[in-house]
Amino acid sequence: MGHLASQALTSVRLVRFYLDRIEAVDRSGPTLRSVLYVNSKALEEARILDEERRNGRIRGPLHGIPVLIKANINTGDQMPTSAGSLALENFFPPEAPLVRRLRTAGAIILGKTNLSEWANFRSPHSSSGWSSAGGQTRNPYVLDRSPSGSSSGSAVALAANLCPLAIGTETDGSIVSPASANGIVGLKPTRGLVPAEGIVPISHTQDTAGPMARTVEDTARLLAVLSGWDASDLFAPGITDSLASLRIGYAYNWARILPSVQQVMERAVTTLEALGAQVIPIDLEASEAVAKAESQVLLYEFKEDLEQYLRTQGAPFTSLGELIRYNLEHQDRVLPYFGQEIFLEAQTQGPKTEQLYREALDLCARFERDQGIGPAMATHRLDAIIGPSGGPAWKIDHLLGDHFLGGSAMLPAISGYPHLSVPADFIGELPVGLSIFGLPRSEATLFRIGWSFEKARNIRRSPRFLPTDPE
Repeated sequence: MGHLASQALTSVRLVRFYLDRIEAVDRSGPTLRSVLYVNSKALEEARILDEERRNGRIRGPLHGIPVLIKANINTGDQMPTSAGSLALENFFPPEAPLVRRLRTAGAIILGKTNLSEWANFRSPHSSSGWSSAGGQTRNPYVLDRSPSGSSSGSAVALAANLCPLAIGTETDGSIVSPASANGIVGLKPTRGLVPAEGIVPISHTQDTAGPMARTVEDTARLLAVLSGWDASDLFAPGITDSLASLRIGYAYNWARILPSVQQVMERAVTTLEALGAQVIPIDLEASEAVAKAESQVLLYEFKEDLEQYLRTQGAPFTSLGELIRYNLEHQDRVLPYFGQEIFLEAQTQGPKTEQLYREALDLCARFERDQGIGPAMATHRLDAIIGPSGGPAWKIDHLLGDHFLGGSAMLPAISGYPHLSVPADFIGELPVGLSIFGLPRSEATLFRIGWSFEKARNIRRSPRFLPTDPE
């Protein structure tokens, strides 16, 4: 960004670099399939922004910076909001408020990224990063490994240096999990901090868009634009490396998914303690009943929220039933690897006035109030909590689907609290992330911890596009 400000680099050169790299790396070469659509007007927009800069007009902090947007977010241009589905490949709804904020700040929408179709809410046997519109996105570190989902394209594009900034969306893990699997930084903000209008929905109680980047600082500055907050409230360039005043809880039981993940977390705890933080082991867990209640809430909200979105945005389909029929009629292209079981189950749900929905929603709220993140932080007087963002990426499996072992996403997702994933280490050739989460609107604290950890560990490295793990 500094090179643009000094005019040592133009936006035209920057956009052309990324467009050439997308063609060379994403569509040929390793064929990552992370970018679903490219903005045909990106160079023209870059020329206008360069001219404005030469004339002393700066629109905002992202003036002339290319950004990739997940393809379930309305961009109000010639790029469809398909959510990865062929059913919506000719759907061009009005610009989402968050995209308007990006453009007002001077950003160039470079393109739209591939994703797990319907944000991974079509089948329990899905393959993360696969969509009927874009095919299978691949992890750039090891190409036969999953990129995780559902913001897979955004994370892969950042890891492979196809853009400097990207936007993802999350309902439960869809930003932090691909951030972890692809060695980049991703933030699920406090729910409501970033406007959710103009995003293909799953659940109004859990959905949010969020910033993704290769560094904590860039992630924070992108959040400032998306949220309307002053960047100085989120990230201070002169911030001390010391975390001496902070008490951080460690959800140690979540690291038991693999011995190698436990080792990564032990090293992370050692780093945080060396930075001055007091790290307190805590036992934080949600019951099976809470997980089931979350699933019930999502099923109810998905049907009603999606149908309202389709009707109000002028989509070619107006009901979940119509989409189910479309998928069946085009099953050779849409359902070649996995089905639409979640669609079918959501279709059977009644209105949100039903007692089953109200009881499930109430159980989730009571859990957070009595046993969740808030009570744990109050009991132990914590500033934040850490845990593993996930394990190393599993092999892509179109027969059996994803092999996700676990992570830290569910409780911050249910509560709507902020959740930051930063690169923590590598297990073999595969990156894994450190999750940092806390109370609503505590993003500044999460960024402080993440920034200090990032500087101390400095573990991120560029992917080598290996065909398979040599081990």
